[in-house]
Amino acid sequence: QAQLVESGGGLVHNGGSLTLSCTTRSGIFLDNYAIGWFRQAPGKKREYISCTSSGAGNTHYADSVLGRFTISRDVAKNTVYLHMSSLKPEDTAVYYCALGYSQCSIYPDRFGTWGQGTQVTISS
Repeated sequence: QAQLVESGGGLVHNGGSLTLSCTTRSGIFLDNYAIGWFRQAPGKKREYISCTSSGAGNTHYADSVLGRFTISRDVAKNTVYLHMSSLKPEDTAVYYCALGYSQCSIYPDRFGTWGQGTQVTISS
């Protein structure tokens, strides 16, 4: 079974930037799959952030992060990134990457494999 691993979380000030990485410990080729980013704040439901479809496909963003976050792939490194800028305290959450089918979805149940998450904290 595929294992996803997120990294890059941390504590930054309001307005700062972070880049999260999603890679795998298994032998799967992430470019064959849609990869989504979600986040979950304490006491809240898991929230869709962004997705990149398989291959040189489409990218999509939630309205809450549009223009501030960018999803990208490094095929050679078998890694998907979430570049986050203009961070706000309300962006504080555990961020997860997830592996889906070829096309993107905003629904968590369309993604079958999840990483363990990485904490992002934005101080005001």
